[in-house]
Amino acid sequence: MVVTTETRSAPRQRAVARTHRSRRTFPLGPWAAVVGFGLFAFAPVYWLLITSITPDSLVYRYPVTFFPESVTFDNYRSVFTDPEIFGWLANSVIVSVITAVLSVVTSMYMGYSISKFRYRGRRTLLYFVLSSQMLPSALLLVTLYGIFATFGLLNTYFVLIISFTTFTLPLCVWMLKGFFDNLPDDIIEASKIDGASNWRTLHAIVLPLAAPGLVASGLFAFMRGWNDFIFALTLTGPERQTLPPALVNRYIGEAATDWPELMAASVLVALPVAVAFVALQRHLVGGITAGAVKG
Repeated sequence: MVVTTETRSAPRQRAVARTHRSRRTFPLGPWAAVVGFGLFAFAPVYWLLITSITPDSLVYRYPVTFFPESVTFDNYRSVFTDPEIFGWLANSVIVSVITAVLSVVTSMYMGYSISKFRYRGRRTLLYFVLSSQMLPSALLLVTLYGIFATFGLLNTYFVLIISFTTFTLPLCVWMLKGFFDNLPDDIIEASKIDGASNWRTLHAIVLPLAAPGLVASGLFAFMRGWNDFIFALTLTGPERQTLPPALVNRYIGEAATDWPELMAASVLVALPVAVAFVALQRHLVGGITAGAVKG
């Protein structure tokens, strides 16, 4: 009887094993989804690149071609020889770097305080900071414009840095709070037993261990300031505008748009962020996911 049961169940087990091997060796569905989403995400970047190296005479031709018939770098040469580009580039660097530093320093102390100290209202403060992300940007823009106009601060670096920091600070606080939560309290207690003050414990012991979280927060704040369009366009004039709104005003007119040079300038604007992302990708992923799982 036992032999009969094993004999009947053997073909079914082999069929199940073949099905499992087939699923392991050829997962068509997930791979098709990954390829489809990848092509969809990369399509705008590809179109931007080929437009930037296509001669003007071929850019506006119809029907369009998806592969350039001839290549030129005159558009990049025109962008590099435009002296105003470097002024807007300097504005973007100043605003983005100071925003990143200010966001990291402020969120570092706030995140550490909420994570490692126990006092009344710390959770309320944490959710209150996050609630500012739920307001529409247009509503905040109108309010900030009125405040800055009242104090005569429009068209300055200060208004952009404060505005960008306002948006980046909540997420940076939450990221670093999650990172500090994962640091064992035993390390802090051992430092205090050795006689270190809270200030020395934070700066000499905790912050070096939290370097990936600081890098991730700083990169996020830098990209937020580097890519902003609407606030830089509204709160500043031509002298203090950053690259995104300045390039739109420079190449898009009422009668025509210089798409090849605009695409070439956009590639140059995206390069610093892409290089920074690739260089710091390991720290960025580690910093963002640090608070996702608590041991």
